[in-house]
Amino acid sequence: MVLKYIVSSLSNYTNVRQVLKNEFNMSNRLISKLKQNKLIYLNDEETYLDKTLSIGDTVKCIIDFNESSENIIPSKMNLEIIYEDDYFLVVDKPCNIAVHPSILHYNNSLSNGIKYYFEYIGLNRKIRPVNRLDRDTTGIVIFAKNEYIQECLAKQMQFKTFYKEYIAILEGILDKNKGTIDAPISRKNGSIIERCIDKNGANAISHYEVIGTKNNLSLVKFVLETGKTHQIRLHSKYIGHPIIGDTLYGHKSSLISRQALHCHKISFVHPITKNQLQLVAPIPEDMLKFL
Repeated sequence: MVLKYIVSSLSNYTNVRQVLKNEFNMSNRLISKLKQNKLIYLNDEETYLDKTLSIGDTVKCIIDFNESSENIIPSKMNLEIIYEDDYFLVVDKPCNIAVHPSILHYNNSLSNGIKYYFEYIGLNRKIRPVNRLDRDTTGIVIFAKNEYIQECLAKQMQFKTFYKEYIAILEGILDKNKGTIDAPISRKNGSIIERCIDKNGANAISHYEVIGTKNNLSLVKFVLETGKTHQIRLHSKYIGHPIIGDTLYGHKSSLISRQALHCHKISFVHPITKNQLQLVAPIPEDMLKFL
């Protein structure tokens, strides 16, 4: 994969480094990595970052190069692939599977399955999840196929141009059919997992809309303005309507064996084509019964 820029004016950029930083919006870390791997070119010749540009020059850099994730063991698993191109892979994560390997899930995380799949298709890449879901939350997870794509999508999330929509089933009937929960979040003292609402915590904003109600349960759409750990789970508890089955912030349920939370839809600008891309993961069977 090659990024290319043809110099038509010197009013924007005067050297190669400026093109990479401002035209391609690359981090200093990635620029340094590309330089070390000799993947930056001016008029098809390897160049240095402070090289002065002239009208008609072509700056190119190759952003695909072999990387390894030696700490991740490849494990064959059935992946529900929603979308794939040369730049990223999007899968529908089932419940009861972690995104990242850990001491308890060393070889059976989603990343292990992605590693196996990449090797199967002959792709030697580092495993780069762009977003994260809790072990028992289902839905969309994106894996970038190179560091540049990961950076581009992370910046869209940072600048709130990346749309994330979740579906949850909450206990009880909400007082308002739609609203915004603005409640800062921090890590709970004494816990490495649990979070809490804290006025001195990190900014956390969730927009919600009730889609339907049934048997004293509410089917709710959440759109996140921020993406803090456990944000929807904690915000639901904060308004007095925890997600059913959420044993950390609510109660165990006989209706479902996990928290009823699903990453349903995402929308963002494709970093290369610049087209708006919208992807949907169907609501899983264990939540469909509540509709």
